[in-house]
Amino acid sequence: MLPVETLNQITATHAVANGKPLDTFLPAALVPDQYRVQVLEHLHSMRSRFRGQLSTQSFRDFCNYVEHHMGDDTPSGFVDADAMACQVLFNLGDIGDPGHGDDSATLTLKPTAAFNALRQIAGKTLKQSQLAEWMEDWHDFLEVRDTTGTIMATAVAVQKVRSITIKAMAERTSTEQNFGASRSSMDSIEAAHAEQQPSDLLFTTPPYDGLGRRDFKLRLSIITGETPLLKVRWVMQEQQEEEMAQEFKERLTAEIGGLCTLTVGTFAIGK
Repeated sequence: MLPVETLNQITATHAVANGKPLDTFLPAALVPDQYRVQVLEHLHSMRSRFRGQLSTQSFRDFCNYVEHHMGDDTPSGFVDADAMACQVLFNLGDIGDPGHGDDSATLTLKPTAAFNALRQIAGKTLKQSQLAEWMEDWHDFLEVRDTTGTIMATAVAVQKVRSITIKAMAERTSTEQNFGASRSSMDSIEAAHAEQQPSDLLFTTPPYDGLGRRDFKLRLSIITGETPLLKVRWVMQEQQEEEMAQEFKERLTAEIGGLCTLTVGTFAIGK
């Protein structure tokens, strides 16, 4: 009587010699390694079906790819407005005929260099030299106004930022009476000629590839001390972020809304 190990080896050898093709869409066979299924697609000259993942930061290239990658099914698109991103699945199918969802294109908008520079200083407290150098670097995108709303030449505004003067004042009051005395003092520190300092920076740039030009207002305030600092606040930041997200959705709808169904949100294939 043959040992069990020998019988297993004979069975495996017979399976290898004869093979057992499986009736699947992908070419596959049953192999003797614990009778697991081995996909043989990589041994064929062509793949059984197209599948791939495009990732791009170019709005135009993304729309062109979606337009020219259309199949028989209607693609499904998902717009993540918070991340300024969109994913299109070309073979998701539907509930009745679900697809694999592994053929996709993903767009993630990249901030322009100018908008990224704006975001880097928004909400920050800067030294005089830091803000002055930033204004010099991005002067082509800037319009500077003082506290009265009057436009200032950028070069003049830069010089005023570099030469802020801090003025300290002290006031003392002394009162003498027959039955008592009182003393009071008040100290104040302010920036000299504050009304002549730059107040608002109007920064104009397209924020992302594929979106239009937009005006952003940065408001300056001086923090007094031995060394003056400047606080930069992005005026109505949340409102403008919502407007940019809305513009992104509208541009996608205009470009590819007729090619696929667009849904606001994110999507993941279930296991």
